[in-house]
Amino acid sequence: MHMTFGKAGEAALSQWMAENARVCWIEQSEPWIMESELISQLDLPLNLGKNRHKAFHGRLKEMRAQARQHAQESPISA
Repeated sequence: MHMTFGKAGEAALSQWMAENARVCWIEQSEPWIMESELISQLDLPLNLGKNRHKAFHGRLKEMRAQARQHAQESPISA
């Protein structure tokens, strides 16, 4: 199931990202190797896939499940 924040929420998120998020990239023939190295060296708590060893992993997984459940129980908005 695909979930969004609705038009207003997506606009607010896009604005927040424009003001706060930073993105950079480099070309890499095997990016999964660099990804694993970076995740092991940096504190990236929102990446659950390769962060099982971080203290916040369990709590974030629980919070995401609760948010998903809440979204599924909430009325659909445009």
